[in-house]
Amino acid sequence: MRRFSANLGFLWADRPLPDAIRAAHAAGFDAVECHWPYDHDPAAVRDALDETGLPALGLNTLRGRPGENGLSALPGREAEARDEIDRALDYAAAIDCGAVHVMAGAAQGDAAAAAFRANLDYACDRAGDVTILIEPLNHHDAPGYFMSRAEEAAAIIERLARPNLRLMFDCYHQQVMGGDVTRRLERFLPITGHVQIAAVPDRGTPDHGELDYRHILTVLDSMGWDRPIGAEYRDARPTDETLGWLTALR
Repeated sequence: MRRFSANLGFLWADRPLPDAIRAAHAAGFDAVECHWPYDHDPAAVRDALDETGLPALGLNTLRGRPGENGLSALPGREAEARDEIDRALDYAAAIDCGAVHVMAGAAQGDAAAAAFRANLDYACDRAGDVTILIEPLNHHDAPGYFMSRAEEAAAIIERLARPNLRLMFDCYHQQVMGGDVTRRLERFLPITGHVQIAAVPDRGTPDHGELDYRHILTVLDSMGWDRPIGAEYRDARPTDETLGWLTALR
């Protein structure tokens, strides 16, 4: 049976994180992930994880100032970027979270690329058993973001050749930025650390829109993907009213 992770940055976002973890468990999710948990006491988050038995799959480094969407590809901001990497890894250790997504930020050019590589090297050195993830974001939702396509992230991963550096393959972002999701998954799954889903173009529940996730999930099954798939979608309804897809796609 397929397993799914609730992204609590969007699902049950109206509740404190420990309560959202409990809601995800009650709804039948197999894991959780989040965006920026730092306002919540990690001990309370860890208690909720232990109580429910749900693993925490990932969290993000902070985005910086409004519009920056991350710090690690911003030349001259290395000290801040590394402080946020440290903060994320420390929080991940406190809640036994498996991965940290290092957010690049809105930046372009050779200096940005060099800054990002250096900060990723720092993160990989510091991470221990935690996986470092990088994620291309589409230019409609994240204008000017350093990476928008899986091919760009793959080139960075290949160049750095760090065993704990992996791709976060968000099917929503990759469909918006050119599609061909099946072949991209077939090409990049060997370097992928996490897969996320949402409808295209509205980023809603993964049971409508341009992508047929019944097909996408069958492709993942055929390639041996057995880790929880992240549900990172937005819906105006209360989360408990949006979960019909969960049974259908299992």
